[in-house]
Amino acid sequence: MSSTLQVVQITLQALSSFAIAGGLIFTAIQFRNARKAQLVANFSKLVEMQSQLRYLRVEQPSLASVSPGDVEHLKSDREIQEYFLNLIQLSLFEIAWYAHDHRQLSDDYFNSWANSMWEIGQQKSFRSMLDNPAMKIMHD
Repeated sequence: MSSTLQVVQITLQALSSFAIAGGLIFTAIQFRNARKAQLVANFSKLVEMQSQLRYLRVEQPSLASVSPGDVEHLKSDREIQEYFLNLIQLSLFEIAWYAHDHRQLSDDYFNSWANSMWEIGQQKSFRSMLDNPAMKIMHD
């Protein structure tokens, strides 16, 4: 066997090995990205379910008494509605933040959310929500 033929064979074997290795690396990256997307989807679904429960309290403030600790400092149905509506807005931002943190949301889109949330944060009802002793930013 000539040395030229051996060089060609080794070169082709090396190229095919690199192609296989590249395919495996690409597959690993795709799996990692799919996992990130699934994490964001799972988180979003949990926050969505939490928001649905809060929305029920916005529609029917009397249901808020199911968790008396949440509303013990709120005096009227209107305050209960505003409190839970603001929590829903905060939950939406939480989804946007989590998606951005996992690189599933672009910087410019997240920044528009952050700007909107800053404006909402200036509102009296939002400040009242944050000042409520029952308010928990971090989940227990």
